[in-house]
Order: sequence, then structure tokens, then C-alpha cells
Amino acid sequence: MAAMLGGAGRDRNGTRVESDFRQVDVVTAGPAPQQCARRSWTPFTAEVAPMSGYSLFVALHVGAGVIALVAFWLNAALRKGSRPHRLVGRTYLIAMAAVIVSGAPLLVQRVIDGHPATAAFLGYLLLLTATATWLLWRAVRDRTALHRYTGPVYGGLAITNIAAGLGVLLLGLRVDAPLLIGFSAVGLVTGIDMLRKRARLAAQPLWWRSEHTAAVIACGVATHIAFLSLGLPRLLPSVDGAALHYLAWFGPLAVAVVARVLIARRQRRAMLTRTTRPAVVTTAAADVAR
Repeated sequence: MAAMLGGAGRDRNGTRVESDFRQVDVVTAGPAPQQCARRSWTPFTAEVAPMSGYSLFVALHVGAGVIALVAFWLNAALRKGSRPHRLVGRTYLIAMAAVIVSGAPLLVQRVIDGHPATAAFLGYLLLLTATATWLLWRAVRDRTALHRYTGPVYGGLAITNIAAGLGVLLLGLRVDAPLLIGFSAVGLVTGIDMLRKRARLAAQPLWWRSEHTAAVIACGVATHIAFLSLGLPRLLPSVDGAALHYLAWFGPLAVAVVARVLIARRQRRAMLTRTTRPAVVTTAAADVAR
């Protein structure tokens, strides 16, 4: 399992094996029973034993992901707040919900096949996606009721993200998996940031806009990671390798951090402009009166 999640694998039958997380661990003839090999980490793209309705869930998961990817960029090009923007936004929200729901049977299948570590990481990814999708939706719906937005569901998601991040961190350390160790920070940072903002959002007049924007970026990360790490290798089999694999997972995260910083800076400038404009008008009126 460590070889599948980490960089270099251990010696196996006198040979040195490299793995990039997507490759199925090679099983050679030897004294170890094949049952042990089947319980090792398996990638999300590997073939699994069919179950009733499994192919349908896979098709739904992939189809919803494609719709979400297209809707994300289409909505980015539309004028914010316009009718088309709201319509495409609802489509994106429904597609993301379908991705989450259809991902649950994939998780169950991993458990049935004897791959609990893979199932745990997949469940963690579904939690991160569900959190971002819920924030994306409720920030707009509850924009006039902050107490409802930061209610029990908000607090529960924050605590769950922290707990899941710690769990994935321990799992990554146990199996020597850089991917899991690095991604554990996403849940930890998300949960801590939600708890920190819970008491500070009231001081921000347009809190719902910044929360909505941050959630859109987080959902975009999930959408693009799924495409780059899972969909792109199927479309372009020649695009492979450990470096490209880790870039597919951590590249969208890096872009999201930069985008969030730039957007937050622009929103702060816009807010300062709104707050200083009345003072300028008042001063001008006083000069005219004198």
C-alpha cells in the first residue's frame, strides 16, 4: 500500500518498483497469498468487480462531472447576478449534488472489494466537495439571515472537516502517502477557517458575496482535480507520470489560493470605495454651503 501512495516502492522479488498512485500494484508469483494483494490500495481508475447498478452510478458520476465542468466556465463568462448567470448556477449546483450522491456507491464498492484506505480517501474528497457545495448554495439563500447560514449545519461541517483532515493525515503517515498527507491540510484549513469566520462575518456587510465566491473557487478545485487526475488520463493516455499526477492534484489548489487572495483584495478595495464615497460627498456639500 505504501508503494501505491508514496513515491518509490519497496523491493519486491529483488526488483525496485516505482508507482504513481494510479498504477495497480503488480502481483508476482511468490509465497504471499493473492488475497493480501487484493487488499492493497487500488486507484479510482482501476477496474473493480461489477455490482448491480454500478455502471449506472459510474455513468451518472462522470456525466454530472462533465456538466459541472462546462457550467463552471460558462458561468464564469456570464455577468454576475444576471438571469443566465443564476440559471447556469443552478445547473452547476444540481450537477455537483449529483456528483456527490453518485460518488457514495463508488465508495461502498471500494469497501466491498476490500480497499478501505481508498474508500476513506474517496469519502474525504466527497466531504470536501459537499462542504463547498453547501456553502455555495446557502451563502446566497441565507444572505439576509447570517444566523441561519452559520447555524448547526455550518458548525457541524467545520468540525467534521477538521476531524476528517486529521484522520487522512494519520492514514497518510501510516502508509507513507504524500498525496494523503498533503490533502489532509485542505480539510484542516477549511474547518478551522469556518470556525474562525463564524464570529467575524457579522462585521462584513457583504459577507455572503465573499462566502459565495470562496465556495465557487473551492467547487472549481474539486471539478478540475476530478478532470485532470481521473478524466484526462482516459482521454489522453499518453499524459502520464508521477510529476503530472501530483500536479493534477495540487495544481488546482495552488491556483485557487492565488485566485482567492486576488479576489479578496479586489473586494476589500471595492468596500473601501463604498465607505469613503459618502464622506467625500458630504465634504463637498459642506464646501458648497459655506
